[in-house]
Amino acid sequence: MKLFGKNFWKSICLIALMGLSVAVSAATVDTISVFSNAMHKQTRCVVIAPENAAHSRLPVLYLLHGFGGDHRSWLKVKPELPELAERMGILIVCPNGERSWYLDSPMDSTIRMETYITKELIPFIDNHYSTNSSKSARAIAGLSMGGHGSLYLAMRHPDLFGTVCSTSGSVDLLKKTFTYKYRELILGDEQTHQINWSRNSILTLAGGSQPGTLNIMVDCGTEDEWLEQNRTLHHILLDRKIPHDYVERPGEHDAVYWNNSIDFILLFIGKHIRAN
Repeated sequence: MKLFGKNFWKSICLIALMGLSVAVSAATVDTISVFSNAMHKQTRCVVIAPENAAHSRLPVLYLLHGFGGDHRSWLKVKPELPELAERMGILIVCPNGERSWYLDSPMDSTIRMETYITKELIPFIDNHYSTNSSKSARAIAGLSMGGHGSLYLAMRHPDLFGTVCSTSGSVDLLKKTFTYKYRELILGDEQTHQINWSRNSILTLAGGSQPGTLNIMVDCGTEDEWLEQNRTLHHILLDRKIPHDYVERPGEHDAVYWNNSIDFILLFIGKHIRAN
């Protein structure tokens, strides 16, 4: 377990992201609609593309919002995302995951977010943008519910993603927080549909993961109510001998923490994309 001072690491991270550039053009920010055959509706995404995106095969980061958010949430949390995307030379895609927990619901046929992202959105982005479509150049990350979503999609589809990051992730579906009733709508009553809850839990998926299939980073604030479940995930990964970065820093379950943590996420992702 690592515990670092926020200001020290934030300074190091920003220096690494900025490199030697002194003047950086802003990336373009577009809101697009993608029709989902699986859910029979249009879905919106924010796409942040570097200025010269059409002239190179770009790595892609799928960035997932938390419960109650939408495709615009990450730009509110981190308004500097376009500048960071430009400096890194990376395409950032922020889908609207609604309140789906990024699952295919076994109870509600209109909720097919796993299918949408893995079988519809990713091919759409690769077909309409100049991307590097190899798994080593495709990352996924998210906050809170999106932390669950990023780990869930990456662990279930290691053929699609090379790197995954979760910040303040809700990794234990059985944890009875204010979002619990919404999970019941997706997964069914906990008592009568236990298998739905078990098979979709990050803690269960982590126990079956294979070492070396993903570059994994998990972080959580020391004052976050979901800290203990993230520590549990950390120990499951240790027991499975699955390499990963696990970090705790001062902070709560809020935008102040996520505005800081995305800097480290981008640094981690950039390191592994360059390595591949």
